[in-house]
Amino acid sequence: MSLMKFQKLPPKAVREAIPRTVWALGAVSLFMDISSEMIHAVLPLFMATTLEASALAIGLTEGAAEAAALVTKVFSGMISDRFGHTKLLVFAGYALAVFTKPFFALATTVEQVFLCRFTDRVGKGLRGAPRDALIASVTPKPILGAAFGLRQSLDSAGAFIGPALASLLLAAFSESYRFIFWCALIPGIICLALIVFEVKAPEPKAGRKVNPLSREAARMLPISLWLLLALAAVFSLARFSNAFIVLRAASCGIRPMYVPLVMVAMNAVFAFSSYPFGRLADRVRPTLLLSFGVALLAASEAVFAAASGPVWILAGVALWGLHLGTTQGVFSMLVASLAPEALRGTAFGLYNLASGGAALAAGLLAGLLWDRFGSSASFAAGAAFALFTLALLAVMRRRSLRAL
Repeated sequence: MSLMKFQKLPPKAVREAIPRTVWALGAVSLFMDISSEMIHAVLPLFMATTLEASALAIGLTEGAAEAAALVTKVFSGMISDRFGHTKLLVFAGYALAVFTKPFFALATTVEQVFLCRFTDRVGKGLRGAPRDALIASVTPKPILGAAFGLRQSLDSAGAFIGPALASLLLAAFSESYRFIFWCALIPGIICLALIVFEVKAPEPKAGRKVNPLSREAARMLPISLWLLLALAAVFSLARFSNAFIVLRAASCGIRPMYVPLVMVAMNAVFAFSSYPFGRLADRVRPTLLLSFGVALLAASEAVFAAASGPVWILAGVALWGLHLGTTQGVFSMLVASLAPEALRGTAFGLYNLASGGAALAAGLLAGLLWDRFGSSASFAAGAAFALFTLALLAVMRRRSLRAL
């Protein structure tokens, strides 16, 4: 079906055109995010109160864990391009993450939590690039934005259901963090069953495969993709871990049992905005949506920096969730569109490597600023990086990414 015909399809027809495997991977993301976010929503509080960790230690844990996930995606993406075993890599990544869940409940030191968080995110890294490459390989190009937006919406739905469950369990079981960690194992097991029975990977195409580490592969990746990776790295400097939003909420008078609801609100906005913005990216220039999303991020961090009570926190959270819905699926769509089909896994891996290195730096910087100058300084720095990203994107749109 042509691009124009896809664009004229009504919303229901577009959803029906999205392949079953994309829906299945969306459901997998839903259940894994329920499992993971049940833990992540309360983990900063568990570390700060039960284990008496500093903001710097929390920032290091979060930054290193996310960087590990994103660096690992490079190698899993290359392996999927070289050998084509995308479903096996996806399963292995999710299985490793599920395996770590009980060990959060057993942890008694900051170092043990660091190891659990690190291993959990390595699992995320193993599955991320092959999963996105698999989505791109089974989806018609004219609805790539809708497909990635759908997966992101389901992923984000899990990210607000998980904290909601965590909040309910905190209220019902007298703020027992370890009990929540045990309960998180259940949706993780469901997600593994979905991969085994519902995800169908296409047969690898015949012909010579490109070695992702060769000069030939480097020449095949267009300059526009490298520019997008640079933009993603700068953008990630403005987006440090959600753990700092959780801590900011607690510092503004929100009781511990209600803090997970902050993440519920953020991810609800993220979930409900990702698919509409993904569909919009199939119709308008994606870089326009990125500019709008970066501006929302700058506004959100300015609100967090000035926050003095729960109402300010909710406003910042709503803006943060909307910026995620605007940008995350669009970045994936652009990577899939710019990368050669034979190197899509590698391209997604490089995209996440660029973001991962910046995420580590952002987590460390936010923790240092928080410990030395207070929470407002961390968010003010994030807002400054977001404004710089917006200026850089404007220059790229005029000179290097005009077609996007």
